[in-house]
Amino acid sequence: MTAPAINITVHGTPGPQGSKTRNAAGALYESSAKVKPWREAVKSAALDTLAYDETWMPLNEPVRVDVVFTLRRPKSHYGTGRNAGVLKASAPEYPTGKPDLDKLVRSTQDALKDAGVLHDDSVVTAVFAAKAYVLTGADALSHPGAVIQVWRLNKPEESES
Repeated sequence: MTAPAINITVHGTPGPQGSKTRNAAGALYESSAKVKPWREAVKSAALDTLAYDETWMPLNEPVRVDVVFTLRRPKSHYGTGRNAGVLKASAPEYPTGKPDLDKLVRSTQDALKDAGVLHDDSVVTAVFAAKAYVLTGADALSHPGAVIQVWRLNKPEESES
């Protein structure tokens, strides 16, 4: 692996996919209202990136997906009054609450498939995923969103056959 097959930066609030709820009529729907806008944001960012590569074909080979989700800190992490905007000493360094990392990955992989980055999300054989707060790490953005890299795992000569 020398370089990612594609780098995508997504702007928006990451939305988890996975939990379903039944309404009074018994129909299933996503519990999170954030999943649909998130999948659209990922798809849009991927399509914008792919617009510059006229030869792109959806990846139908083993790939690794690296994704760092950047989340906004809750208001409770900050002081009040004259300390508004000042991070409390007790504020955690890493986001350990909801949304669940695996559900964020699920919605993101499905959007990558919908955008034509992946032939199917079953080609993903390895995932590195992390959650970070805004501006708290090397791959954390200055606003909510995600940095996604998709890596081909086959050697170049294996991909050509």
